Amino acid sequence: MLKVGKLDSDLLKKIVFEKITYKSPEVLTRPGIGEDCAVVDFGEYECVLSTDPITAAVNEIGRLAIHITCNDIASNGIQPLGILLAVMLPVGTTEEDISLMMEQAGQTAEELGVEIIGGHTEITSAVNTPVIVSTAIGKAEKGKSQQAKEMKPGDFIMMTKSAGMEGTGIIASDFGEQLKEFCTEAEIEEAKSLLNKVSVVKEGVIAGKVGTSGMHDITEGGVLGAVWEMCQISGTGCELWADKIPVKKVTKKICSHFGINYLRLISSGCMLIIVPPSHKNQLEEAVQEVGISISCIGRIKEKACGILCRDGENEKLCEIFPPESDELYKVVGR
Repeated sequence: MLKVGKLDSDLLKKIVFEKITYKSPEVLTRPGIGEDCAVVDFGEYECVLSTDPITAAVNEIGRLAIHITCNDIASNGIQPLGILLAVMLPVGTTEEDISLMMEQAGQTAEELGVEIIGGHTEITSAVNTPVIVSTAIGKAEKGKSQQAKEMKPGDFIMMTKSAGMEGTGIIASDFGEQLKEFCTEAEIEEAKSLLNKVSVVKEGVIAGKVGTSGMHDITEGGVLGAVWEMCQISGTGCELWADKIPVKKVTKKICSHFGINYLRLISSGCMLIIVPPSHKNQLEEAVQEVGISISCIGRIKEKACGILCRDGENEKLCEIFPPESDELYKVVGR
């Protein structure tokens, strides 16, 4: 029996990717480990598409459904323009439940300047909690979307905001009563508020204009999973600096209580941006100018160096392993 969460990389290749045999000449970027978006040739433009589900959240599902795929489009350095939602809801769902979800989705889409252009909504016994699958679409001039294949040794690994944001917010929103045993009201509210910061569209579009060697929004598998996936795409190694990875005290506190690793916790709202040394200062200034924090957390290395993380306390280099089931499911599944 398979674990809860995304399929691991080897299994994904074996039972999913290898079954996709037909190749259309119009498709420029195809499914792959760490590839969140497909890119299709539309003449003078490229159509960029991404799809993702929200399965582990309940209270903020409408908002997160918009952010999760818009973030993928932004990781190609472009502004999303449309989104489709497939909404599957359990028996017992009320009109008020659906109204709240769509109010969240509508407000979030308006904030991002993205139109909800279609989808599907149904009540079904096939699910026991709400599930929303969202598909986002963006448009770029041909050759302008960012690709992680451009990563090179010597590039800097930059990260916006702080690790574990989405996971922290989901736990606080859905398990608030449990958190009262060890967190103050102020800490719980701070944790919940992180779900208001899970968009990376702004920094993605800014970074796209500055020029990068690739971007990846940090979702399931957390910071370590995202870095590993990017190195797979580009065929490189890296040295990550654990002590340079920003994380909020409330995230550390919640993760410590539940015995989970914040570096492996779903982190929508954080963007990994790989940038050549010549663009580093410009990127930092441009992102900070719009009020978004950004940190340098490592460098890209030759593949032979391995995919490694340096422990800040003892300077020990440890291998970064492929992402498995996200740490969030250790809490949600209890």
